[in-house]
Amino acid sequence: MSTGQTTAANGFSYALTRVLDAPVARVWRAWTTPEQYAQWAPAAPGSVEMDVCPGGAWKATMLTPDGGAFPLTGSYVEVAEPSHLILGMDVPGRPDQVTMTLELTEQGLDRTEIVLRQTSDTAEERDMAEQGSGMLLDGLAGDLTERARG
Repeated sequence: MSTGQTTAANGFSYALTRVLDAPVARVWRAWTTPEQYAQWAPAAPGSVEMDVCPGGAWKATMLTPDGGAFPLTGSYVEVAEPSHLILGMDVPGRPDQVTMTLELTEQGLDRTEIVLRQTSDTAEERDMAEQGSGMLLDGLAGDLTERARG
């Protein structure tokens, strides 16, 4: 895993990179199919909805390790199956969405490099978002490994 953080004139950014042991198409489906996403992301059962097309809505209620739950909503800004996804996330009290970019690149037949990028207004928001994205990538990697075994 590699990580990078920058402070830009327009915000605080991070990028997380991992190589997963699964083909690009499988990683794409895991990220864009509600049933699969709900299995690896810490989402409340039945809370994940996705309309994966530009302007399409998504929502999920995420569960925290301490037992808390928080709803997330947003829309898809860009969709280029199976390699590029930009998700807009609604933030209470903020007029515009925060975006997260997902890039998938083939690394041979059965491996995929995944890069998640996001820019936040503050270092604290960036650090929280980066931690959450890291947890998502950990869950995705674990689920893909289990599916490959099963």
